[in-house]
Amino acid sequence: MSGKYNRILLKLGGESLAGPNGTGIDPVRAGQVAEKIKNIQDSGIEVAIVIGAGNLWRGVKGLSAGMDRATSDQMGMLATVMNALALRDALERIGMITRVQTAIEMKQIAEPYIRLRAIHHLEKGYVVVLGAGTGNPYFTTDTAAALRAVEINADVLIKATKVDAVYDRDPMTNPDAARFDRLTYMQALNMQVKVMDATAITTCMDNDLPILVVSLWDEGSLSSAVLGEKVGTLISL
Repeated sequence: MSGKYNRILLKLGGESLAGPNGTGIDPVRAGQVAEKIKNIQDSGIEVAIVIGAGNLWRGVKGLSAGMDRATSDQMGMLATVMNALALRDALERIGMITRVQTAIEMKQIAEPYIRLRAIHHLEKGYVVVLGAGTGNPYFTTDTAAALRAVEINADVLIKATKVDAVYDRDPMTNPDAARFDRLTYMQALNMQVKVMDATAITTCMDNDLPILVVSLWDEGSLSSAVLGEKVGTLISL
């Protein structure tokens, strides 16, 4: 089985590792995510991952209590490293060689992010999990995913989330929300889609990197996406 893409950057929310209450890290849930990633790599596709931290820390909560924005963002970056380590553990438990690289140097637990080293790992068949965002405050993990995807020459940025596509309104609260199979970058920006921030979309647009929004949890959704089957919402030129 061969995929449509040779190399992908998979963006996951921190909530993908959370337990039933939506917070913390659940090793069982991490194992379920790892199996989905294994299915992708078994298609012959190189996989890099950026994961968020919404299950551990949300910066808006700190800001609403008067925290300094840079401090709040730095806490979030550190939380993404915890998620990256948990995901690496889950992947290695099912036999997948995995490397964690971080934008903030912490040599005792992970490699520093080095672009060519990340590419070398991918070419060797390793999964690479990229933690600590961009290493800078004021940038989201979506933007980090877009930046890293461009840097490692990924063919597509796949945003795997709890919804199956981009909608004009929240489908969880609006059952009549309109679903889109395809959008241009400018349409996505003008709509101010909630699934990805404007800086991330603009980075992809400037570098002609397609974005594919799919459900993480729909059975077979990710596997279908990397095989080029019609699934989710494609954002491109």
